[in-house]
Amino acid sequence: METDCSTPDTTAPVTVAPLPVGTRLLHIGPHKTGTTSIQGALFAAKDAMAAHGVDFPAHSRHPMEAALAVCARPGMMGDVRPAERHWQRLVDAVRATGGRTSLISSEFFADAPDDRTIRRIADALGRERVHVLVTLRPLAKIMPSQWQQYVQNGLRMGYEDWLDHMLRRAPYEKPNPSFWRRHRHDRLVERWSRVVGAGNTTVVVADDRDRSGLMRTFEALLGLPGGLLAEVPDTANRSLTLAETEMLRMLNVEFRGNGLPDEIYSKLVRNGAVPRMKNSCRPAPDDVPISTPVWALEAAADIGAEMAGRIGAMGVRVLGDPASLSAVPPQTRPGTTPATPRIAPEAAAQALYGALAVAASEPGGAAGIRSVHQTPSGELVRVLGHRVLRRVRRR
Repeated sequence: METDCSTPDTTAPVTVAPLPVGTRLLHIGPHKTGTTSIQGALFAAKDAMAAHGVDFPAHSRHPMEAALAVCARPGMMGDVRPAERHWQRLVDAVRATGGRTSLISSEFFADAPDDRTIRRIADALGRERVHVLVTLRPLAKIMPSQWQQYVQNGLRMGYEDWLDHMLRRAPYEKPNPSFWRRHRHDRLVERWSRVVGAGNTTVVVADDRDRSGLMRTFEALLGLPGGLLAEVPDTANRSLTLAETEMLRMLNVEFRGNGLPDEIYSKLVRNGAVPRMKNSCRPAPDDVPISTPVWALEAAADIGAEMAGRIGAMGVRVLGDPASLSAVPPQTRPGTTPATPRIAPEAAAQALYGALAVAASEPGGAAGIRSVHQTPSGELVRVLGHRVLRRVRRR
């Protein structure tokens, strides 16, 4: 097992032997481990990488539909269900690279439900040439990011309640069964190394103190010149603040409670309001972050220590410091009263504008939005019936 516990030097190259020429490097995430940044950097540098013998065969920054299709996942709330053609298109593009080195990256490969699916993925990409790369961060840092991401996909549960379900309520599958499939990292590494082999599996423990470290590791593994990969600003994918997430969560409660179609949520909220708010507003220094209670941090650290121990015994290559997976981040001083989260007026305005801009861009523009009098009676009956049932349940 290879580890480096020293203070990170952002100017020093990563000293690791590059993978053999012709390797098909499959980066499976999981979520919230720097995937968006690395995918943006790879896509931006794909022409430069090709000049050094490394192909990025995906047709977009993130071949999400292909990964979702092969893993039989339904996709994001309100989106069109991914089809087999998405997966086949990616496979054809990978095979077209011939004997050159290639790289495929999607955190949704971590959602592969069983060994059969993993074998299918590996065989389609050429199992004898596949090398699996898993990027990891401590659970304590993943949990708040993953919760707010679930909220962006319609979750209505508050953070502490969600933590209680994920950490204290066996079998820990509600409300998000995907969480532990992705983030029980020892089992994730075990599933994939069982199919491709421990010698064809690399685990990289990311160091948040060194923002370029992950880029340098990818360059080293692919035999690329140092500094070729650089973060693309518009793919930084910042997390929402607590106030922003709570605003969205309350919107989810109203949205679900009133029986609106999922497609509206996908278009106006997740692909309209949220990205506009993220890209137009930066959190202020006094914004309240999502804070994890001490009991959850300690539980995450215990799980992290167990996972690091099991991964270390699997025979896979480990780059970085596994001990960081069980570190407990420093917390607010005892006795300090947390500030009340308040959303900035600018953030609220940008979110509303983002939704309106999407609505206006639809065929027919704003005129395409129907009033009650323009809505078919059958649809009105369904919506009203849902509202009556909701009120009865409340009482």
